[in-house]
Amino acid sequence: MTDLPNIDPDQLQPIDFREYASGDDDGHAPRILILHGSLRARSYSRLVAEEAGRLLAHWGAEVRHFDPTGLPLPDGAAADNPKVVELRELATWSEGMVWSSPERHGAMSAVMKAQIDWIPLSLGGVRPTQGKTLAVCQVCGGSQSFNAVNQMRILGRWMRMVTIPNQSSVPRAWDEFDEAGRMRPSPLYLRIVDVMEELMKFTYMVRGRSAALTDRYSERVESASQLSKRVNQSRL
Repeated sequence: MTDLPNIDPDQLQPIDFREYASGDDDGHAPRILILHGSLRARSYSRLVAEEAGRLLAHWGAEVRHFDPTGLPLPDGAAADNPKVVELRELATWSEGMVWSSPERHGAMSAVMKAQIDWIPLSLGGVRPTQGKTLAVCQVCGGSQSFNAVNQMRILGRWMRMVTIPNQSSVPRAWDEFDEAGRMRPSPLYLRIVDVMEELMKFTYMVRGRSAALTDRYSERVESASQLSKRVNQSRL
């Protein structure tokens, strides 16, 4: 708990996977990928992502962060670019994600969108994001806004993810962190705790049921040859 100085240890209750998971779940650590949307040396979206990661790790998750530095623009490099390969492998590995973006000009950042655009709906017969959980967070330079999280919710649905109900938006983010980069105690920090706690529970609930939840009639009746013909046709 020494890495969570703003937490009341008596109130941060453990999460028992058996209360949420499917009956055949082996209880392994939830695999969570965290993406942030800024390249600044003092990136507040990264600082939020790091606070989220500490909380998730406390509850027993295996957390990995992707550093977007060096990731090319979508279609600006081949798919075998090392950063693209790293991102796609992490997306496939994960059972849930956290997306943390600054709001710029009323939208998520280009750095955030580029990461998501590099993750395909299908990759070698595997769907890297389908049926996985997602939590969304944003930071604001001024007053509180929800434009970025709302956009990320749309993207999460497009990526066929289960986006949890709770979310975090941190206004005046420059004033919410100390010199060491740790978030000051406030209701805004408590919201991040709530979001990550909810993500853990939803990930336990969804991961063992993902195949059943995403089983589709249209895909069961469409043969592989028909699918190939449809997706490769040059015109309708």
